[in-house]
Amino acid sequence: MNELKDPRKTFGEAVIEAAEKNPNVVVLSADSSSGSGLGAFPERFPDRHFEFGIMEQGVIGFASGLATTGKIPVFAAIAPFVTARPFEMFRNDLGYMNQNVKVVGRCAGLTYDQLGSTHHSIDDVAIIRTIPGVTIFNPGDPVTIRKAVHAMINHTGPCYMKIGSPKMPVLYPEDVTFTTGRGIVMKEGSDVTLVGTGTVLSKAVAAAGLLEKSGISVRLIDIHTVKPLDRDLILKAARETGRIVTVEEHFIAGGLGSAIAELCSQEYPVKMKMIGIGDFYASNGPYEELLGKYGLQPEQIKDTVIKFLST
Repeated sequence: MNELKDPRKTFGEAVIEAAEKNPNVVVLSADSSSGSGLGAFPERFPDRHFEFGIMEQGVIGFASGLATTGKIPVFAAIAPFVTARPFEMFRNDLGYMNQNVKVVGRCAGLTYDQLGSTHHSIDDVAIIRTIPGVTIFNPGDPVTIRKAVHAMINHTGPCYMKIGSPKMPVLYPEDVTFTTGRGIVMKEGSDVTLVGTGTVLSKAVAAAGLLEKSGISVRLIDIHTVKPLDRDLILKAARETGRIVTVEEHFIAGGLGSAIAELCSQEYPVKMKMIGIGDFYASNGPYEELLGKYGLQPEQIKDTVIKFLST
């Protein structure tokens, strides 16, 4: 976990790789390409890059139209501006019409740290997973970001993918197997299952290491595809460890923890603890300090898990 990479740069490189392989890949921008890591795309493919200015609702509709012609539109911008702002268009133009459009929310979670609640995106999974048929990717390191881009492009149907902005550690070898809708078991264990996703996956990895040093056997799972959820993997962990803790940079309401709770409550009830943002607007400030404010640093996750296991 020593090497750090820019997730937006990795994302942009992967989109260019996909575009080189598939001439139908086009990029749509709402004054957002450079900030999304796609600054090189219009230079490489000037006829396949469309700049609209700040009109995200219109971009969603245009992307839907392009998809009807066989194009594969990739629309990336600040996460709340591609999910909350154009939600009706996302639901109707992409979801209801089942259009093959790829929407990417960058600077997701709390990673637009200094600009506060209007720019945080800690409700995006909650609202987008209510749209039938939309696949949701939340990769947690540069390797899986790259693989998620290619999986997203190869998947037929509407997708939402979220990435952060701070540099993040590389957690996986380049040859790691990445399959849409299938989680990755990063560590086997029997006392508790720790499930991480996205921007704070590395925090869950570090917390698992601390828990192991405390004598607790942790099964660590990376859920990089929130929808469809890997039902078999989650239920297997519930049966074999009896307790699940979820870690996500999202509201507790409606996020990955909620999705897992919905599954387990119906299929195999299990004790759960969800670590995330409570029922309040998040603050602004330095990113790592914000994570600490909401209990998402490794030592805090470790302490929360130990307390949970004692109940």
